[in-house]
Amino acid sequence: MKSEQCGPAHAENPSGRPAEAGRTDPATETFVTHRNLLFTVAYEMLGSAADAEDVLQETWLRWAGVDLDAVRDRRAYLVRITTRQALTRLRTLGRRKESYVGTWLPEPLLTAPDVAEDIELADSVSMAMMLVMETLAPSERAVFVLREVFGLDYEEIAEAVDKSPATVRQIAHRARVHVAARRPRGVVSPDETREALDAFRGAVETGDLQTLLDILAPDVVLLGDGGGVKQAVLRPIVGADKVARLLVAGLGRTPGPTLRPAHVNAAPALVVRLGGELDTVMAVRIDDGLITGLYAVRNPHKLSHMQQETSLRR
Repeated sequence: MKSEQCGPAHAENPSGRPAEAGRTDPATETFVTHRNLLFTVAYEMLGSAADAEDVLQETWLRWAGVDLDAVRDRRAYLVRITTRQALTRLRTLGRRKESYVGTWLPEPLLTAPDVAEDIELADSVSMAMMLVMETLAPSERAVFVLREVFGLDYEEIAEAVDKSPATVRQIAHRARVHVAARRPRGVVSPDETREALDAFRGAVETGDLQTLLDILAPDVVLLGDGGGVKQAVLRPIVGADKVARLLVAGLGRTPGPTLRPAHVNAAPALVVRLGGELDTVMAVRIDDGLITGLYAVRNPHKLSHMQQETSLRR
């Protein structure tokens, strides 16, 4: 099931496209209307598009059996179901990560250019920010996402996470402080990111080590995710010299891979192809004009959402 799809065609096929106008029932219509929002909530909580899709399936199955006449706010009710399902899935995902080979990185999404126009949403789904949210406990991540990204009030969040509003306020404060200490130091414009990536790409392709060293922060960190399926660095590589030499050796060879710009997680990134086949998605973190983080996802199981654009909504 692809996240570009708008929702279920009918109760038995929640992954299909919506039926013709006038033929959908109220439950399906409501789900279709909010599907991209629900996917975004689940993805931000999980960092996995595949798991987010599964959560939407589970949300639909529960939503299809709800008495709509008893629901005051259908959007809030759907968000509540999605959040609870995502929390359950997040705990399972945590156990999976414990046995994951090498570094676990969020699943990259090929996003529509208009997602970047919503600055807060774009910041929240950036690879750097998704990694910061990975350091939160499940309940903290849920509260942070619902409050800071989607602007839900504390009472709504309390119902979604099954806690009191007072407890939710405390969790929100704790999560906000935690994230503020770790998030990128400032919002970087797409143009600034694109310029840095263009210079980075040119330096890698030409093997220009000095230009790479000029672009990379002295304490830059390279993370690779091969998932035990593709070769990748198993632990973080730290330092401009080490990272630059590794990149030139791996990507600057002739004949070598092609590096092309793409819009990934609402920000400019690079897509690496070998023999025309998608091999790696490389996102970056930029602070004070320098690349401080490089995130290379090579695990082929995480690249399926790079074939078509994914619509994200708040």
